Amino acid sequence: MEAPPDNDVLWARALHFQHDDGSPALSGVSLGVREGEILAVSGPRGSGKTTLLRCLSGLVPVRRGEVWFNSVPVHTMGPLTRERLRRDRFGWIDPAPVLVPELNAWENTALPLMLRGTSRRRAKTAALEWLERLDIGESARKRPHQLVQAERQRVCIARALAPAPSVLFADEPTAPLHRADRAHVLRTLTTAARSHGITVVLATHDAETAALADRTVSLLDGRRVQTVHLPPVAGPTETEGRAACSLSV
Repeated sequence: MEAPPDNDVLWARALHFQHDDGSPALSGVSLGVREGEILAVSGPRGSGKTTLLRCLSGLVPVRRGEVWFNSVPVHTMGPLTRERLRRDRFGWIDPAPVLVPELNAWENTALPLMLRGTSRRRAKTAALEWLERLDIGESARKRPHQLVQAERQRVCIARALAPAPSVLFADEPTAPLHRADRAHVLRTLTTAARSHGITVVLATHDAETAALADRTVSLLDGRRVQTVHLPPVAGPTETEGRAACSLSV
């Protein structure tokens, strides 16, 4: 079994995954993610982006292939070990906000820190700081049912950033937000990642979101692809003179 390169915090080789109905979700995907890098995983809906993030983060075990985190094989870990890894080293943002209804906004944000053993006072301080950065500090004492969906999503993003994870997996993190809110939240997320040295793996089908990343990996039907832009061809119209195609790699 070949160990990953030293400069890759995440490394995957020949990942295969099938849905419960037998349909393929990933077909031989390989990639590496450098420490501190913001990597966008792009592609249309159903291309395998979410499944790839779930395999890389240990949320689901890969059926075939390898996943490494800091030269430790995630693909050989048992369920409890993967759970501890996710709790202690990883953060996750879903496309739809999921919060504990009995807890207010700052308590939801502080929850991962307290689960790691951080004192309530220190966890609250960190939570309030991130809620302020995401312009939702005034709602820190509100319960989830008192917040609109966009506000709940900001709380989820603050919750993922507060523990300063080694790797943050963000699955369409701004999907519930309006266009103006998306830009601010994405700037906050990327700035925080760079200032704290957090590696980010960001799944998105939005070209503007992917443009904020250091590098983009594209998926189509569960495979990595590379878009090749063909040179202009003389013709009667401009649209006929430009073309692009996707090739599996």
